[in-house]
Amino acid sequence: MSENRLSFKEMCAKFDVTPRTLRYYEYIELLHPDREGRSRYYGAREVARMTLILRGRRFGFSLEEIRQWLLIYEHEGTAAQMRSWIELADRQLAELAEQRAQLDEAIDELQSLRDETAKSLS
Repeated sequence: MSENRLSFKEMCAKFDVTPRTLRYYEYIELLHPDREGRSRYYGAREVARMTLILRGRRFGFSLEEIRQWLLIYEHEGTAAQMRSWIELADRQLAELAEQRAQLDEAIDELQSLRDETAKSLS
């Protein structure tokens, strides 16, 4: 094996994902490892893609959104991908802000009920 490639097991360990997750990302064509017999090897391109996939998931993007975004690079290049990223990020930022507002409201309500209950026990 070449030094700049990771085996299936090494890829799972590097990104702390299960084998099932890695196989699923291949199945939905997010990753395209090199195959030698039954073994899979991941080069720099696949490692970079996995980094982007996991970052996108952390930010709340769907796997389909991530897949489409990665395809833009392959078909239209970096500038188109960056424009698409800005649109996706703007939409996700708005959604996250809405979720934060809902969480803040729930926290305030829960705190108020908790305080009223504690006060009634005094």
